[in-house]
Amino acid sequence: MGDADRSSSHDVSPDSTEQTNQASKIKFSEEEEILIAMVYNLVGERWSLIAGRIPGRTAEEIEKYWTSRYSSTSE
Repeated sequence: MGDADRSSSHDVSPDSTEQTNQASKIKFSEEEEILIAMVYNLVGERWSLIAGRIPGRTAEEIEKYWTSRYSSTSE
């Protein structure tokens, strides 16, 4: 039983690593990156407005890209 308890608590780390890897797998072109930065500087964290300027991108993809690339670890 002790082994099962350890493995279940260990399962939490790979999940968070998987989320980080998922965000880094999203590829943006250089033009998209520039556009995201420009619109972000104008409107801030209004991801749906930014996504509206980039065909084929969702607000969630853009937010994940931005936070994985530009967020500082303040936790």
